[in-house]
Amino acid sequence: MPKNTIMVFCAHPDDEIIGMGGSIARYADEGKDIITVIFSYGEKSHLWLKEHHTVRMRTKECRKAAGIVGIRETIFLGFRDTRLSKEVKTREAFEKVENIIRKYRPAKIFTHSIDDIIYPDHKAVHNLVVKVTEEVGYKGELYSFSIWNPILVRKRNRPKLVVDISGTFDRKKKALGCFKSQKLALAQLLPGIYSKAVIHGQKAGVKYAEVFYKIR
Repeated sequence: MPKNTIMVFCAHPDDEIIGMGGSIARYADEGKDIITVIFSYGEKSHLWLKEHHTVRMRTKECRKAAGIVGIRETIFLGFRDTRLSKEVKTREAFEKVENIIRKYRPAKIFTHSIDDIIYPDHKAVHNLVVKVTEEVGYKGELYSFSIWNPILVRKRNRPKLVVDISGTFDRKKKALGCFKSQKLALAQLLPGIYSKAVIHGQKAGVKYAEVFYKIR
C-alpha cells in the first residue's frame, strides 16, 4: 500500500477544505499525493440557476481551491445532490468507490463523521465508504472529519489523529475563499472552523490543529 497516497471522500465541493484543508496542505507539503473523491457537484445549492451553470461554477471553485492546498487529483462521481442517501445504496455507487480504492490503494482514507447529521448526504457518504472498506478488506487507516457538528464530545475516548496545521492554516483560509458561491454557508461555519483549530491546537501544544477520529 503506497505510503504517499491519501484519499478524501466527501459529499460536496468544499467539504474537503472545510473538514481538513489544513491537513491536506500539510500532507501535500510532505510529498504525499492527495486524491479527493466528491460524490455530487452540489448542484442544488443554487435553485434559481440552471443546474449546469451551478455545476460549472462549483467545479471551477473546487479545482482552484485544490491548487492552493496541493490536491493532485479531484474525482467527481456525479451523483445527485441532496439524494445521496438513496443513490449510494446502489451497486453502481459501491463499485465506483471500490474501483477507486483498488486503483489508488491509499495509505489513509478520510471521510465525513457519522455525527455530521445536519446533512444526510454526509452521513450517506460515511456509511458507503465504511461499507466498501470493510467488504474489500481495506488494510489502511480510516478516519472521519466533522463539518457541522461541534467538537465531538462522545468520541473523545476514541483513537484520534492530530495534525499540526499551524503552517498551513492560512492556505486553508485562502482555499475557503475560492468558494464564493458558498459565502453565506461559510459565514456560518467560519467561527467554528477558527475555534476548533485553536482549541485543538491548544490541546496539542501548537497554534492550530485539526483532529480526526479513527473509524478503523
